[in-house]
Amino acid sequence: MKSDSLSSWDQELVDIVDYVLDYALTSELAFETARHCLIDTLGCGLEALSYPACTKLLGPIVPGTVVPHGARVPGTAFELDPVQAAFNIGTMIRWLDFNDTWLAAEWGHPSDNLGAILATADWLARGAVAAGRAPLRMREVLAAMIKAHEIQGCIALDNAFNEVGLDHVVLVKVASTAVVAQMMGLSRAQILNALSLAWVDGQALRTYRQAPNTGSRKSWAAGDATARAVRLALMAGAGEMGYPSALSAPTWGFYDVCFKGRRFRFQRPYGSYVMENVLFKIAFPAEFHAQTAVEAALAVRAAMATAGKSAADIAAITIRTHAACIRIIDKQGPLANPADRDHCIQYMVAVALIYGRLTAADYEDDVAADPRIDALRAKIACVEEPRFTAAYHDPARRAIANGLLVRFTDASSLDDVVEYPLGHARRRAEALPLLVAKFRTNLARRFPARQQDAIAAVSLERGVLEAMPVNQYVDLYLI
Repeated sequence: MKSDSLSSWDQELVDIVDYVLDYALTSELAFETARHCLIDTLGCGLEALSYPACTKLLGPIVPGTVVPHGARVPGTAFELDPVQAAFNIGTMIRWLDFNDTWLAAEWGHPSDNLGAILATADWLARGAVAAGRAPLRMREVLAAMIKAHEIQGCIALDNAFNEVGLDHVVLVKVASTAVVAQMMGLSRAQILNALSLAWVDGQALRTYRQAPNTGSRKSWAAGDATARAVRLALMAGAGEMGYPSALSAPTWGFYDVCFKGRRFRFQRPYGSYVMENVLFKIAFPAEFHAQTAVEAALAVRAAMATAGKSAADIAAITIRTHAACIRIIDKQGPLANPADRDHCIQYMVAVALIYGRLTAADYEDDVAADPRIDALRAKIACVEEPRFTAAYHDPARRAIANGLLVRFTDASSLDDVVEYPLGHARRRAEALPLLVAKFRTNLARRFPARQQDAIAAVSLERGVLEAMPVNQYVDLYLI
């Protein structure tokens, strides 16, 4: 099936291609937020390099392979083809569940797309330099990030892939395919072909995020999606055909096979809304629906200390929360591994109340072996608060509220409610200095002081960053 007529193509695909090719980005807020998103996302990847469970998956498919003028992987010495580089970067970014988040009918992490975007941009830039042409600049990376955020986030607003058992990384693959195909210079017809191939793919099942199968695939699934996006764009660029009704074909299209026959619904046209309103994870590497619960737990813990109480004095805890939280991270019973623990709100709250912190290391086996954690988890129950659910879906609020009611053995109690987490757009001014501090901390995990300073000098000045060739910026991160 091949047609050059746009009228034969699903309108949903045409709209995405029109957006990536024709929409002029003018929002200064979007570009400044994208810069913050870039440094935060790369910092998350650098922190993940401290975890052998992550690093064992990185590098070339065949050990020792080096690709001339290939894409480089920040924080490492790897020089790879853009498909494998996208997997490496995407896996690093997502490993610790600490990069940005978008919450709506579907949940996800739009900065996952940076795996495909940065790998493709770096590969293209190095190839251009080798051929004596001008390389891509970092402003083009920021623009691609804004558009990938927008595609993923706008589809997610009113379309719940989780309700049909699919994982949100389908949207990473689709968004990344569109923007990297544009970066590669593909024609309108070729980008349509690439997008249709992304939808025709069998999509990842969400089972690796949910009990009883929660596991580490949720930490590399986005890397897999970004790698697939780059591969499909390259295939389309080589002339591979597309499928105009990949979504809507009766019986055989995505809607009938995977979405219970429903067409996508859209709340708004594509622009720069998602980047402008994205949620940053600042304080805790915790699934975002639990961020405010952990913040409330730390406030309660401080009040407990003032009252001379400890976790041993707690009789019961009720978490008043929103429906999405209960659907994703309300877990009882044994937790099998770190991936299971970082998607359990009871575990996160228990650690915060006992230790007064929540770090990536707190999901590891040595901390989880503390018997106080499971004893406290058993006392925690989640209940839906309908007004919290309504505020979560309200486009004007986009709250992620949790309330913590802690009852003690002496019949006293403490209560705390947090509606908007630290990384929310309503708390952006409070969060950004902490985001920069988080970036500097992550640089220090991997690089000597002079290299840290060189990276920061470029990364914290938008004008300098935007003008820098992509390959030169990535070179700042090499080991």
